[in-house]
Amino acid sequence: MFTKASAPEYQGALTSLSVNASLTDVLAKGTEQLREAERSGSPSEVARAGLAVAEAQRRLGNVAEADLAWKSSYRTARGAGDLGAMAWALWSGGTLARQRGKLTLARRLLGLAAEMGKRGDDIVARGYSLAGMAETGRIQGDYEAVEQLHEQLLAEARKRGEARHTVWALEGIAQIHRNTGRYDTALAMFEEAAGIARQADDQRGRAWALRGVADILSVRGDDPERALELLSEAESTCRAMRLSSALAYNHKMRGNVFFRAGRYEEARPVYELALQEFEEMNEPRGAALSRLGLVKTLAQLGREPRETARDLHALRRTLDTIGLRHARDMVDKALAELGAALEPTPAGTTGEGDH
Repeated sequence: MFTKASAPEYQGALTSLSVNASLTDVLAKGTEQLREAERSGSPSEVARAGLAVAEAQRRLGNVAEADLAWKSSYRTARGAGDLGAMAWALWSGGTLARQRGKLTLARRLLGLAAEMGKRGDDIVARGYSLAGMAETGRIQGDYEAVEQLHEQLLAEARKRGEARHTVWALEGIAQIHRNTGRYDTALAMFEEAAGIARQADDQRGRAWALRGVADILSVRGDDPERALELLSEAESTCRAMRLSSALAYNHKMRGNVFFRAGRYEEARPVYELALQEFEEMNEPRGAALSRLGLVKTLAQLGREPRETARDLHALRRTLDTIGLRHARDMVDKALAELGAALEPTPAGTTGEGDH
């Protein structure tokens, strides 16, 4: 039995905020409460209001503002000796680092957050931080190292009846199954996550789960129209809650669905939109994946092969820098599928049509 989803990152006087609250509302109320806490001289309340501001800014794609907010929250919490608030601030900072493609920094901050949560006896902060470490490892393609941690966190979340954390863990494990070709298992887990999220009124979790279901339907070639319908449903939630990053990933997946269905003219503008959205919020992982889809689409639309090869090799270097092994393998697969030369263009020269 799962309880209604909550948002433990909204703390102190902001605990009444719904997990489904619009991020613009969260930012406004968090900023108001931050000012009130500063006037009242309560450092712990300042730190916790600052956490809500940091998370709202991060999810809205305001990277610089989010970076300032989590660091300010941490400094205030440290000054007050509030270990729990320190853990949550470090979790926010680690999550932001992952969003920015700084995966080594993300793992370090999330590891510190988990330790701080343990020392402060904040089991939720520790759990969220361990979950963040698992997600970072999964994004890097280090499946063997993190699948067991995902399973452990899923078991703990189920035992406590924490719907939001259960949904997250199911989605993470499902993504590992999807990336390793176990599509039936992945689909079942994404569908379970979507069902739990709906029962617990976790609209954000459901939007991500629907994206996962759409991906599996599309990659198996089962029902692209149904996949597009699910993405449209998820997009409505993303827009209502102002989930900028989730919306961009939704658009990238819509491009994937069109591409897999051979609808390249429809895929192109959607990939271009997703790329623009990711670049505006300084999210290099999403930008690289969108660019990969766009390069493959342009190749299918008749782009000159040397230009395609040049862009794919540049993408491979970018993904190596970020540390995304699975995505790098996707580039190698694209090179092979498109028949592009595996040798990169020599330094100091340009491919045909380079402007």
